[in-house]
Amino acid sequence: MNIRQAKTYIKDSVKIYLKKDADGEYRIPVVRQRPIFLLGAPGVGKTAIMEQVAQELGIALVSYSMTHHTRQSALGLPFIRHRVYGGKEVDISEYTMSEIIASIYDVMEESGLTEGILFLDEINCVSETLAPSMLQFLQYKTFGRHRVPEGWVIVTAGNPPEYNRSVREFDVVTMDRLRVLEVEEDFEAWKAYALERGLHNAVTSFLDLKKEYFYRIETTVSGRSYVTARGWEDLSMALTLYEEEGLGVDETLVEQYLRNQTIVREFTAYYDLYQKYKKDYQVEEILNGEFGERTVARAAAAAFDERLSLLGMLMDRVQGDIRQVMETSDQLSDLLTLLKAGQRLVAGEPEPGAGALLELLKKQEEGRRKLMESKEKANALSAVEKRRHRAVLRFLQTAQKQIQAMSDGGVADAFLLLKQDFEKLVGQMKEETLRTQAKLEHLFSFTEQAFLGGNEMLILVTELTVNENSARFIARFGCQTYQRYSEELLLSERQNALQRQIAELSL
Repeated sequence: MNIRQAKTYIKDSVKIYLKKDADGEYRIPVVRQRPIFLLGAPGVGKTAIMEQVAQELGIALVSYSMTHHTRQSALGLPFIRHRVYGGKEVDISEYTMSEIIASIYDVMEESGLTEGILFLDEINCVSETLAPSMLQFLQYKTFGRHRVPEGWVIVTAGNPPEYNRSVREFDVVTMDRLRVLEVEEDFEAWKAYALERGLHNAVTSFLDLKKEYFYRIETTVSGRSYVTARGWEDLSMALTLYEEEGLGVDETLVEQYLRNQTIVREFTAYYDLYQKYKKDYQVEEILNGEFGERTVARAAAAAFDERLSLLGMLMDRVQGDIRQVMETSDQLSDLLTLLKAGQRLVAGEPEPGAGALLELLKKQEEGRRKLMESKEKANALSAVEKRRHRAVLRFLQTAQKQIQAMSDGGVADAFLLLKQDFEKLVGQMKEETLRTQAKLEHLFSFTEQAFLGGNEMLILVTELTVNENSARFIARFGCQTYQRYSEELLLSERQNALQRQIAELSL
């Protein structure tokens, strides 16, 4: 399966493991909660999906790499305890709490979350002294004498032996206590993730043309050569920051992330062309509807790789604006909840002073900060969620300063300031939404004129459909041209499917 399918499977499994009965007991007892074992090549995104699952389920995540653990750090250190059995005094050996188990309790105490995922990476690379204890851990969820707390699901990961010399192949007895998911690299699954994360368009456009370069591990006369999904994502971030600083991108930079000379040379050459296309076509002018016949004619006559790169640049720019609008919309939804609480305060009898609203805002700020810190400590706070919390906190801080600066007035006057600030933000979002809708329509218009009869329109509609933000944007704010082409392409696909069925029946 690909990494996206694995993520869905893990998310569903965690939900099932955390399902309780009417008495609050977990439906599947701990001894029957088989740990999941993600087995796949390095750099395909095994660790990344664990963070996403925890964030989407709102539970904690504790991650450990097992390669550095010894028997002592995983199981605890022995110490002597004086006990009395049947009236006889004896000294016995006990063990301190495992570092791994202790870290779970630390996260629970700091975050307030009592359920989570314990993710153990490189599980099949444990030291020789620790290996015999793994069987007990996988079945009974104990390290030494200490058990993983209830409500914590165990997910493990490892690489096949051909990728890691330290791998110890599990025997049948051990494997029989695991739920094994074999994960393979898959560009289309990764691309959906890349679009949602806003990875550099030069990377996704290049890989659209050279899908065989997405993931490659091989041994050459020069040594080990490798290119992974992790490498492409890290390179994407580097490219974005280098461009912001006006720094040059060359093969020396690219080869620090992609360890394959052929791919390094081809990507660097493509990146130079990509920058040239970006300058020559004036992406902003096209999206503002200011393109002329000359631009359309050049795009229509361009080679396939140039057309695909141009379409990628245009979509990337629009998707970035759409992502910003949807994040702002979510932030305003949070602020609307806050505004309603203030409105209820204003409607109270007798009418309180402005200080009551100020106190409400302080409590809201304190509660949001605590929630943000709690999720951050539990590794359950996504970058998007963090930006949303920070935007709300900025609004709360500004509102408090305005109310404190009021010389007089009651809670109604203070609430009016709050409402005006909110309405100002709503107005700004509406303007940005209209601008983004216009860019989307101009993108369709240009694609229609320049690439009539080609596959570019199908690519555009498909990308807008599969991307979560653009799908939400169109569903909420609409786009008539998208709806028209979506229906036409869907009808065309149905006709093609029907023709294939008829052909099969004829055979």
